[in-house]
Amino acid sequence: MPTALVLGIDPHTVPGMDGDALRSTLDNELARFGTHGIQASMALIALDETAEPTVVAALSERAWDVVVIGGGIRKPEPLLTFFERIVNLVRRHAPGSAIAFNTSGGDSVEAARRWLTPAG
Repeated sequence: MPTALVLGIDPHTVPGMDGDALRSTLDNELARFGTHGIQASMALIALDETAEPTVVAALSERAWDVVVIGGGIRKPEPLLTFFERIVNLVRRHAPGSAIAFNTSGGDSVEAARRWLTPAG
């Protein structure tokens, strides 16, 4: 069974965000991986000193076929250097993994499947 790790911002750490609602969306998306025959895990990251150890621990958990980096990490321009750190952590700690990007918490499965199919 293919494996996927989704890295995203912990919605409970973002001021003004409805963390419970977004977490529900993320949990539903994680469950959806199973319906596509993909074993998936999610690591939610706070934008503080725990970010790097959290990412490294998740990447080191197993050999991942694909790592999906969420839009919350990738899209906000003020997080550009954080995004670069995350990409380089993936390269260093999961060098055999494909890297994919989602556009929201609701299309991580599609992002992963692009790299889990023979054409990916």
